[in-house]
Formats: sequence, structure tokens, C-alpha cells
Amino acid sequence: MVRSTVAAATDRLTRNHVRIVFLTILIACAAGIIFNAAGESASERTAAPADAPPADTHTVITQSGRAGNILAYAPNGSRIYANDTHTKYYDVDPVENESMTVEYAATDTLYADSPRCQDPPCARNVIERANLSTGEVTEVYAQYVYRETAGEWHDADRIDDQHIVVADIAADQVFMVDTQSEMIEWTWDAQHDYPVEGGGSYPGNWVHLNDVEVLADGRVMASLRNQDQVVFIDPETGLAADWTLGAENEYSILNEQHNPDYIPEARGGPAVVVADSENGRVQEFQRENGAWNRSWVWSDDRLQWPRDADRLPTGNTLITDTGGERVLEVNQSGDIVWQLETPHPYDAERLETGDESTGGQSAAALGLESRTSGADDGGRQNVDLGVFDPIVDRVRSVVPSHVVTFVVYASPSWLGLSALGPVTVGLATALLWGCVELRWALRARGIRIRWPVYKEK
Repeated sequence: MVRSTVAAATDRLTRNHVRIVFLTILIACAAGIIFNAAGESASERTAAPADAPPADTHTVITQSGRAGNILAYAPNGSRIYANDTHTKYYDVDPVENESMTVEYAATDTLYADSPRCQDPPCARNVIERANLSTGEVTEVYAQYVYRETAGEWHDADRIDDQHIVVADIAADQVFMVDTQSEMIEWTWDAQHDYPVEGGGSYPGNWVHLNDVEVLADGRVMASLRNQDQVVFIDPETGLAADWTLGAENEYSILNEQHNPDYIPEARGGPAVVVADSENGRVQEFQRENGAWNRSWVWSDDRLQWPRDADRLPTGNTLITDTGGERVLEVNQSGDIVWQLETPHPYDAERLETGDESTGGQSAAALGLESRTSGADDGGRQNVDLGVFDPIVDRVRSVVPSHVVTFVVYASPSWLGLSALGPVTVGLATALLWGCVELRWALRARGIRIRWPVYKEK
């Protein structure tokens, strides 16, 4: 009887020790998450640049997904403009001959309290013009969409004072609209050239037209994300198939790319700089003898789901790293010379350098060398979580890119990528603790759990 009592007391003591260990781990994980959230609440932290941007340039950044903002920064890194009126902000372009003025695509998510949404959530897409100095915002064109998912406009490009071209994700179309009369004057429908069996689910997120650019010769370049292709469209004759860059599911070329920028022959092209999002790299392709050849690649250990890359007149490249939660500039040697930490950036523009890659030369003309390994972490300034850092690196190395992308996109805006370690350890610890407690509870009732296969003694 005494021996049984002592054994029971020892067992309880052992269990309490195990519980203390589990609780200590969970507290440590919670502390790591809190420290990460505190770091993210600062939202922008400018890395000390090795070579600062030109003194007369301003940087404009849009955020979508977990955070919806349009932000502008002075050359010294101070924020001079912020607007979070809309749910999400996408592509932004400087307005020609208008100082400190931009035009951008944004989306409002509509729910049941909106009289224009019968089956929520719906969306209202809008193209707006904003003066960053005065704060004045002018609506250019807007349209309601019956579904919010895959219904957002990610890009629009201006042709002249009256016309814009829109990448319409909801209708899988590129169209030109007269913003004064609101008459659609020209349309290219992806179904004319692509089978609905390919790409994403139809009629859901089938093509995901996420970028459009009007070229100087009148053609329109568009990004078909779910077909892994950048296409060229002649408004008179349609798709120029022999100019298509990439092929569906040919992930060695492109994998769900974003925001391709065209460099014309006059600046060393034809070439296209593109954010190869799911491959975690930025690439450039040179047009040679009727074919596209890869001419430059850049990535570092931190780059995760890039969604924009612009070649600047200096020869540097401005990159938006959505998953890495930063906007950075790399020089012609591939070194990071400027960086801004910000949650979930989508697009970035240097106002005084022209629209996207305007003024920038091709990698071939500049003699750029690719850089994809041996790069540092880009001066990461997230909170140092000590023991959790190797866990973050390990998780990112074994988890597919699209899974990490989903976690980043779906998680709260205050939960940065550096919280991946403590969140993973915390969830695993809580699950293990629950299993241990269940096993103890079953044993107390005389129920034992065996493996399906075991050896008889």
C-alpha cells in the first residue's frame, strides 16, 4: 500500500515536471511571437545603405493582402505620405509631367452591408490619381465586380489623357477604356487563345491577369500568371504567339510571375525584367534571333515571392520582396545598396526615374552578372529570436514556396516571417502536450494505446 502510494506520488511529480517543461516552451514561443509583433508594429525600418539612392528621388510603395496602404518616402527614408482608404493597393505609376503625382489600382472588399453586393464578398475596383504633396485624390475610373476572390484589378496602364488599359482579372480580359465616356473601345479575351482546361480553376481564378503594359509601338504586354507566361498583344491582330515568354507549367522558365517590365531595343533590348515569384528570383530575358534567352538572374537567401522588379536609369534594380517583407535596390554588382522593411509590399516606384523600367538599360547592355548564391540575408532587421532562427531557416528550406506564400498572405499583418519559428514550435508543443495528457487520462482509466504493429514478449 505504501509502495503504491509512493509510486503514485512520484508519477504525479514526474507529470508535473513534464507539464512545466511544456509550459516553459509555450511561454518562450509566446514571447518570441510578441517580440516579433512589436518589431512588425514599427512597419518600416530603413536599413543603413552602403550607397544611398540619389538625393532627389522618392520611393512609393503599395501594400496588398495582409495590409492595404500606399506609402511614399523621401530620399532620407522619412515617410511623407500614407493612405489606407482602400482594402488593397496594387500597381502604382508616376504620372508623366506631374510632380509628386501617382496613379494606382486599388480594390475595396464589399460585404453584406453594401447595397451593391448580393452575394458577399464582392469588390469595387478603382483607378485613382493622388498628389502626394497636397494629399488630393481623384477617381479616374471604377467598376463593381460580383466576386472579390480573383476579381481585383492589379494593374492599369495609361495610353493618353483619356484612355487607359486595364488587366481585368475577373473577366480574364485586357481592355482599353475611355475614362471620360466610360466606353470600352477594345478588348482581348484570354479565351480566344487559351483553353479553359489550363491555368487555374475555371470560372474561378483561371488566368489571373496581374499586369499590363502599353509599349511604345502600340502593342500591349500582359502577364498571365496562372499560365506562367508573358504575352504580347497587337490591338489590331491579337496575340503575337511567337513573342510569348514562358509556357504553362514550364517552371524552369517562369512560375506564376508578376509585373514584367519591357526594355526596348534603344536601351539594349528587346528585354523583359520579371519577378519570377514562385521560383523566388528576379530574372531578365533578352530577345535574340526570335527567341527569349535568360540574360540575368538575382536572388538571395531571403527573397520570397518577389512581385516587382524595375531597372533604374543608374543600372541598379529596384525589387519588391513580398514574402521577405522589404523593398530593396541592388547595384550592378548584385549588392544591396538600399532597403526598406515593410509588411507585404506589392509594387514600388522611384518617382523621378519614369514609369517602371523607363530609362533603364538591359542586363546585356550593362554587362550584368547573375547572382543567386553566396549572398547575405540583405541586412535583415527583424528581431533576433536566437534559438528560433535556425528553425525558421529549416522550415523555409523544406516547405514548398507556395505554402510559405499562403501562410504569409493569410496571416495577420503583425505576424512577420520571423515568427514562423516560434509559431511552429508552439503549435508542435501544444499538440504533443495534448497527446501526452490524453495518454495519461486513458491510462488512469485502464486504457492502453498500442502501436498497430508490436512484438509479443
